[in-house]
Amino acid sequence: MAPWKLPLIAAAIVVPIAAGFLIAGPGLGVAVAAAVAFAIVWLAARQSPRGPIGTPAEDGGRHVLLAITCAVEEPAAVRRLLEAVGLDAGEDASVLVLSPARIGFLDRWMSDVEPSRQEAQRNLVATVAALAKAGIAAEARVGDEDVVQAVEDQLQSFPATEVVLVGDGGPSDADEAAAGELESRLRARFRRVRLSPAGR
Repeated sequence: MAPWKLPLIAAAIVVPIAAGFLIAGPGLGVAVAAAVAFAIVWLAARQSPRGPIGTPAEDGGRHVLLAITCAVEEPAAVRRLLEAVGLDAGEDASVLVLSPARIGFLDRWMSDVEPSRQEAQRNLVATVAALAKAGIAAEARVGDEDVVQAVEDQLQSFPATEVVLVGDGGPSDADEAAAGELESRLRARFRRVRLSPAGR
């Protein structure tokens, strides 16, 4: 941590509390202190480790993790994906298709995650079937709604030599952020494939 950050953090904690006591007495001071404590706990809970992700495979084989954010089922999209990744039918490569369960705000609030998991499952079924038609055998798993967390979870049991983030090419701040974080943290090779014509 840079030397100037610690005094700044201390001031951000102490100044609002002191101001609350000075302006309106103990009532406001205690309320501000509680709000600051809540903010600290909330920020700490949102932080996650930012170290490297994954352990390199030791068997010398090729292990490809395809993290998909959409179904890949059209023959042209499958060809584009396989060309970008360099996968050929009959190649001795282990392929795992991962589909994060994208949970909407209201679904999360109502603890109704089943529709999101079912949609992720449909994406997996369509993608794995399309890959099988192209001669690529693949396993399939539904993962965490956060793409980075989903990839990190799967790399505990699947030692990927390369991770590919596959999307439809539409604008998405979440996908951009996930791609940036995966690129900076993965030990395995990372690439991103956009399937829309604009993303070629």
